[in-house]
Order: sequence, then structure tokens, then C-alpha cells
Amino acid sequence: MATLDSKIPQGSIGDKWTKHKNDINLVNPANKRNIDVIVVGTGLAGGAAAATLAELGYNVKTFCYQDSPRRAHSIAAQGGINAAKNYQGDGDSTYRLFYDTVKGGDYRSREANVYRLAEVSTNIIDQCVAQGVPFAREYGGLLDNRSFGGVLVSRTFYAKGQTGQQLLLGAYAAMNRQINRGKIKPYNRHEMLDLVIVDGKARGIIARNLVTGEIQRHSAHAVVIASGGYGNVFFLSTNAMGSNVTAGWKVHKRGAYFANPCFTQIHPTCIPVSGDHQSKLTLMSESLRNDGRIWVPAKIEDAKAIREGSLKPTAIPEKDRDYYLERRYPSFGNLVPRDVASRAAKERCDAGYGVNKTGEAVYLDFAAAIERYGKEQAAIHGNHNPSKEEVIKLGEEVISNKYGNLFQMYEKIVDENPYKTPMMIYPAVHYTMGGVWVDYNLMTTIPGCYAAGEANFSDHGANRLGASALMQGLADGYFVLPYTIGDYLSDDIRTGPISTDSPEFEEAEQNVKAQLERFVNNNGTKTVDSYHRILGKIMWNKCGMSRNEKDLKSAIKEIKELREDFYANVKVPGTAYTKNQELEKAMRVADFLELGELFAKDALTRNESCGGHFREEYQTPEGEALRDDENFRFVSAWEYKGEPSKAVLHKEELTYENIELKTRSYK
Repeated sequence: MATLDSKIPQGSIGDKWTKHKNDINLVNPANKRNIDVIVVGTGLAGGAAAATLAELGYNVKTFCYQDSPRRAHSIAAQGGINAAKNYQGDGDSTYRLFYDTVKGGDYRSREANVYRLAEVSTNIIDQCVAQGVPFAREYGGLLDNRSFGGVLVSRTFYAKGQTGQQLLLGAYAAMNRQINRGKIKPYNRHEMLDLVIVDGKARGIIARNLVTGEIQRHSAHAVVIASGGYGNVFFLSTNAMGSNVTAGWKVHKRGAYFANPCFTQIHPTCIPVSGDHQSKLTLMSESLRNDGRIWVPAKIEDAKAIREGSLKPTAIPEKDRDYYLERRYPSFGNLVPRDVASRAAKERCDAGYGVNKTGEAVYLDFAAAIERYGKEQAAIHGNHNPSKEEVIKLGEEVISNKYGNLFQMYEKIVDENPYKTPMMIYPAVHYTMGGVWVDYNLMTTIPGCYAAGEANFSDHGANRLGASALMQGLADGYFVLPYTIGDYLSDDIRTGPISTDSPEFEEAEQNVKAQLERFVNNNGTKTVDSYHRILGKIMWNKCGMSRNEKDLKSAIKEIKELREDFYANVKVPGTAYTKNQELEKAMRVADFLELGELFAKDALTRNESCGGHFREEYQTPEGEALRDDENFRFVSAWEYKGEPSKAVLHKEELTYENIELKTRSYK
């Protein structure tokens, strides 16, 4: 079993990144004009990387399956972005952000990468402010902060509930400047379907024009995968419906190791499933947990009455409410990390205290915050004896200013006013900590192929803290990859343009065409979506919030059988080389059907509980995750060997020299 080389620099953790930047090779500005880079995915990581690489002088081609980079799923991020600015003066620091992130990931992330992330986080805010991102500000004009789960400080910068959208517009504006200069050539409505390797190096991709169906060859000196995560393997998730694993899975099948696929985050604050008709789920930002209190009825008969519609939650007195997070985790309360909050909600609902018709929902209640803010605002206005109506009116105005668009979104979907009736929430698949394995330079095990943002595995361990996804995406794109890719490209200054008229490009193109033609020529009777839904139910029921050996073995068997049935019986109407959205979905679901099996295999081999990976056999008497640091303190990196069942495990041992390994506690 091979040991992976993460290429972590020597020296103290505070000096590693600076020393590494001083030691790596650079490319002369004149030579950058002769080097091409492909960036697949134009969300925050890809958009930031493309804009920065083009600004440096490289020739960049960007690929996204959406009609515009503005449609990338990064736009859906709501609550904020972390940075160790310590504007609140509450004790934050680079080390504190580093510590919280490693602890939040349940000690399954690489120390050096996480420290670098914390170190460059402060630069991100300055960059985005310079781009005009409208972060919320305090009365005096300084940038405001709020808190997120798993931390005891306020370090999250935000733009109401639209932070991802505003940050993406900043990155898109930076991209547009380079598009206008001719340094970025955008290929929107194009999907990468294979990676081309020439002489052992990533030298291009095969892409499909989703409007015309044309298969195209594109060459470059390096390829960056920034295509997001794979949460849609569960079918129902908070991801956009088009989000998929295809780019990451294609490079995996070409030799890039895939790391920790079972580390998937379940977000506790989502609008519950309402029936089988749904095709996706909607996230309510974790920022709401700053002011919302989570509870269920303390009496099971009250929970039953609510489910039957004979009792309203507002009629239940305080003494008959169970604020279970505050009860179980008094130190962090409602702001425990996502995996902890999700399992706690599941435990209450499994015990019979769920509050919607399906029994799978808990309340997120803002009544106390509205009253608190209302009294505060009344006092500010000199009214020291306000009426209850005045308090509620003023309090609702404060909540509206902080979270208004989120409340509007909830009301449109659920048809209930969350100012008057507590929100109903339940955990749902949200983010994937696993992804393509990368070293300290963000290079995969394929030379010249890089992965950035959620597409890689590198920074979050077994659980991502809230507001850290935007931080990682922009850190990788703006401040890490533009440095580290130069070290590799410095050997290509005399290479010249990469030709697409080579046997390797021909083989890759024929490989793609064979897949496409196989689907459209299949004489099946079942829809692509029908297979995706079945896969999603297997994943959620047997690989979801909790897993066990029996269910995982069953999932592996069922997914393999489902994949065989899919290839035999799926029906894909239309033709291969025209616009064909069913064909797009078929190609993506084919990849999910392979990833799903590897996901279950990875979960089966990790005989411990950590973060988002909760094995029922390994838990404390209190029901908390029970790690096994002696046997599983490593990154699981899987090598493709023809099919998931034959995948070979490689281990990257994790060392902790700056943080003490101990049981993660938020009590």
C-alpha cells in the first residue's frame, strides 16, 4: 500500500506558506503569454482562479455547463465567509481559526493546508471589498460579523443572506475584465467529459457543447478542476439540480485518487421533505441559528397533536418545550457544528418528537430574538415602557434587516409566516468534504491536473464548519493556486502549444462518443430520473446521517445491481450530437452510480465515527462520535482500477504537531 506524498513544506507551521512561496519556481511574465490553462467550473474557486491566472498573463479557457458563470452553485451560499480579522475584538486570530477548523473537522484534515487557509483568509476580505462586494456594516461603517456553528467568536462576514451571490458577482466581474482583454476564452454551456493525458501529464479535455451536441478537443499545459461537490449522489440535496461529480470522476478514472468520499455533510437547517414529488431541497442559512432557538415539544403527546394539526406550536408554553441543543451542549447551544446538530435533530425525531406530518422536522423559533431586539430598539428610541405590539414590530424589523430574504424564501416555499410561526427544519445533504486528492500545491496524482474548492478534499476533514466553503474556494482561487501552479508550469516555457492532433486526444474523444452513443442507442424503458431517485434513497437510507456494516454491505450490492440495470434498461430519447438534456443527465447519473458504490465502500472500511461519518457501531454512551485515532488517523485515497469494487486504498497519514488530538466536545 503506497504512502502519498503531500509535499508539505518543512519548518514551523506559521512559516510554511511564506517559505514555500519563496522556494518554488516562478514563470517570467513574458513566458506566461505562451502558456495555456484550462479551468473547469466557474464558481468561486474556478472563477477566482481563472481571473487571477489571466491577470498574471496566462491564457485561460473556462468551461461551465451553465449559460453563465453567474449561475454557478456558489451563488446559493447564504450565510457568510469566515476570516480571522478579529474586528469584534473577541479573541479571534489566525491560530484560533486554524484550531476551530481542525477541531470542527474532527481531526481528519491536513494541518498545513488548514493553517494556510486561515492565514490567507484575511486577504480574501480585502480583495472582495476592493471588488465592491457589499458586506454588511455596523453603525460606524466597519464591516459587521456574526457567529457560526463550532466557534466561540464572531468571524463571519456576510451580505444579508446573499453572500455567495455577491462574492460570485465580484469574481465574475474580475473574469469579465479578462474576457474583455482576450486573456480568458469562456466556453459556457460546455461540459467536460474526459481528461486527456499526454506523456503522463494532463494536457487537455474533451468537452461537449450542450447547445449543439458537438464534441470538442481543447488542449492546455495544465487543467484545473473546480467543479464543486457530489452531494447530488443522494438525489435530494441542497445542491442545484445540475450539480454533479462528472469532472472529478473523469479525472479519477484517468488516475487521480479520490479521497474520503464518505465524508459528506448533512446540514441541519433545511426545509423538510414534503413528499416524493420533490427534486431538490432548500437550505435555510446556518446564520439563522445565531438568533433562532431549536426545539421540539417536551411531551410526546404534544408532538403527536402538532402532527395531527390539532395543536399549534405557539400554544405550547416554555416549560413544555425541549431546547435540546441548549440542554445537551450548554457551552455552544444552538451553534454546535452541523454534524452534531443534525444527529441531535434525527435523534429527537426518531424518538417520536418530530413536528411535521412526516415526523421529520424540528422548530427554529425567532420569538425570543424578536422580543430581545424589540426591547433593545425601543430603549434606543427612548421608549422604556413599550407595548408588546411595539416590541414585536421593532424586533421583526431587526430580524428582517438581517435575514429578510431568507424569511421570504421560506414563506414562499412553505406558505407560513416565520415571523409569527416557528420555521420547520430538518437535516439534508449539503456539502461534500471528500473529493479529488491533492497535495499542498493543490495538484492531484496526475501531473498538471489540479483541483480547487469543493472539488478537492483538502481543508475540512470529516466536517466543514459553516462559512468555510466560500473561504476555501476564494483562498484556493485567488491566493493559493496562482502561486503553486507556476512551480509546475515553469518547466513548460519551451513546450509550445499543445496539439490536439495526437493519439491521446483521438482515444479520449472516441471514448466519449462511445459512451454517448451507447445511451442513445439503448432500447430501455426506464427514465434516467427513476434510477437517480432509487440511488438517492439507497444512499440516504444506508449511507446518510448514520451508517452501519450491514446497511453499507447491502448498499454496495444494491448500487452495483442498480448500475447494471441502468445500463441495460435506461431510456435516453433524442440523438447524441444535438441538444439533449436527458443525455446530459444520463452521463452524470452513470458517474453517480459508480461514485455511490465507492462512497459506501469507503464508509465500510472506516471503522470509526468522525464528523459527518457516523458509524452506529462506534459511538460513546452519550451517542457522540467515537474516533479511532490509532487506526484511522489518515486520509483514504482511492485509486481507480476498472470499477469501484476493485478500487485500491492508499493512505496519507495525518500528523498533528500544533494541535492536541482529543475528543471533540461542544458541551
